[in-house]
Amino acid sequence: MALIIDLKPGEKILIGEAVIINDDQRTRLHISGDAPILREKDVMKEEQADSPSRKIYFLIQCMYLAREPKVYFDKYFAMIREIQDAAPTTAFFFLKINEMILEGSYYKALKEARELMKHEEELIENVKKQQA
Repeated sequence: MALIIDLKPGEKILIGEAVIINDDQRTRLHISGDAPILREKDVMKEEQADSPSRKIYFLIQCMYLAREPKVYFDKYFAMIREIQDAAPTTAFFFLKINEMILEGSYYKALKEARELMKHEEELIENVKKQQA
């Protein structure tokens, strides 16, 4: 079964290593195959990875798009140890993310990393409230 993606005018999508930019009309794509696919709204640039959870998201994104995702494993696993030491409540997220990564389910891991980013935002808000 093909993946169906509707693109807005001018919207970009990554398919494998190619960036596809839609023209000035709405377009519907039917995509079959096994290439990594990311919509523009889900792509994080390295300079946007400005917090621990966002750095995790970026690393998982790199894994998802890479031909050899394991080259990012050492950096990823070192980083999660640091994050869990600083914020033990993240352990539950990393249990799920790690399982997905080890299975090669990088897109699912990206989705869970979004939840981790939300959790991080909540932690920061809680600290701000306590300091106020």
